[in-house]
Amino acid sequence: MELIEKVLYPLLFAAVLGSGVVAGIFFAFSNFVMKGLGRLHAVSGIAAMQAINVTVLNPVFFGFFLGTALLSAVLLVVALLRWQDPGSVWLLAGGGLYLVGCLLVTVVGNVPLNEALAKVEPSKVESVPVWNDYLTRWNLLNHVRTVASLLAMAAYCIGLSRTVLA
Repeated sequence: MELIEKVLYPLLFAAVLGSGVVAGIFFAFSNFVMKGLGRLHAVSGIAAMQAINVTVLNPVFFGFFLGTALLSAVLLVVALLRWQDPGSVWLLAGGGLYLVGCLLVTVVGNVPLNEALAKVEPSKVESVPVWNDYLTRWNLLNHVRTVASLLAMAAYCIGLSRTVLA
């Protein structure tokens, strides 16, 4: 058994877990966190989201979010190198979904919105339209991230069954 076959199962298993955890985080925000913040007065909603955006920058979140991105990149390369193997298309799909739909959307969409919100003074009247626009745009992008990370997890599960357990 070659080295790649020995490490493929734990890599795929970790990618399933990582993309599942990230999907759960994004799902919570899409399903109730942002809706709850949107029901608050803009001053409170902005202040709460600013606090969340600072708090989320921690090793545990980065470990899952960026660790799964790294796993996705590795699995994408493995899929391309072992294209003829059963399940490779699912590894490629999982990697692409996570890297594009989750990581790229975060970097080019959600992070710039978070950075713009960080500069807003919650108590100023002119912050209200910024907050309303933020809620709409950030939520749409978060829905994309939620679906992409869920689909990546599903692709990795199928890839796991077809590649390692076949």
